[in-house]
Amino acid sequence: MYQWETTQAVTAQRVFGIIRTAGPKEAVAAAEAVLNAGLHAVEIALTTPRALTALARLAETHPDALVGAGTVIDAAAARAAVEAGARFLVSPSLHPEVIRTGHRYGVPVFPGVATPTEMVRALEEGADALKLFPASAVSPSWLRDVRAALPQAPVLPTGGVTIDNAPEWIAAGAVACGMGSALTSGGARSAGERVSTLLRTLAEAR
Repeated sequence: MYQWETTQAVTAQRVFGIIRTAGPKEAVAAAEAVLNAGLHAVEIALTTPRALTALARLAETHPDALVGAGTVIDAAAARAAVEAGARFLVSPSLHPEVIRTGHRYGVPVFPGVATPTEMVRALEEGADALKLFPASAVSPSWLRDVRAALPQAPVLPTGGVTIDNAPEWIAAGAVACGMGSALTSGGARSAGERVSTLLRTLAEAR
């Protein structure tokens, strides 16, 4: 896929999973639970011990899934993640070198932003989409107001997004939401049920 095709695929369902666990075995299990339930995209946070091991394993066993790397904050981590099989990169903050590294290898990058100024700067640096982080610090109405001035900004609220308020973020103009424990906790069966319900709800939120 080209960068723009991957970005479209990651955001197509309006939600992607965030996996942050105590180790690679747990990360693979959590990712498989939501992928098997029908979610197409997940990111493995690099704060997970041996995260690249989990990422490489998922890339090998789920070649059709969109498995990315999260918490990518420097060029070295970006390169390592791409080599492990990451198909997109996500950061909690804005690091131009991560964007340049991802793009050098045809991988889209979603840097973290928290203000309109950071959104514009990230777009100028070539960001493929913007991770609004932490989303819990603002609200869907805030995003609606910002997008009135910056309608070109493809925003991904992350951090504090829940099953209940995710549709509100989409209705406010977000292209997709990143969700962690709110989506993945409770074991495979519970996660699967939440994924199925959420996908139906988000499909109607627009």
